[in-house]
Amino acid sequence: FCTPCLQECLKPKKPVCGVCRSTLSPGSRALDLEKQIEMTETTCNGCNKKMYLSKMRSHSASCSKYQNYIMEGVKAVTKEPLHNTRNFPNRFTFPCPYCSEKNFDQEGLVEHCKTLHSMDAKQVVCPICASMPWGDPNYRSANFMEHLQRRHRFSYDTFVDYDADEDDMMAQVLMRSLRDK
Repeated sequence: FCTPCLQECLKPKKPVCGVCRSTLSPGSRALDLEKQIEMTETTCNGCNKKMYLSKMRSHSASCSKYQNYIMEGVKAVTKEPLHNTRNFPNRFTFPCPYCSEKNFDQEGLVEHCKTLHSMDAKQVVCPICASMPWGDPNYRSANFMEHLQRRHRFSYDTFVDYDADEDDMMAQVLMRSLRDK
């Protein structure tokens, strides 16, 4: 994970897993996994040099051929950005669908609804989903509280590039997976 993503997951009030956003609890180091990382050999996709996985991160940070390899993939799947900013949906702040209070970030909306509207059975449109490219602004969730807890445990911004074309990304991933064998 990059530092900004890790920092977001380790907020002091409730640290969460970087993948599933479940609450983290104190634990012990996975020594068996560390040993496996130390003993597994791999090849750099840029310069084809062989090394152990434990050395790959520092190598890729200094390998210009690897950085070029990554940038080729990014360029292949990124669309030209739109220049008209008025067409960009707001994916950062949301109104409450029950009381129309405004300017909640995703985490704030979830907390607000859990605190004030947990017993409200009214079918509402999820403002987070409605702002997404794949979202249906007319779809009313039968159980909005359940939806919030299942679908919005993490921020889509962490995992989604809204400017990337999904079909192009899939083609690139498949080509790279065949090349990496």
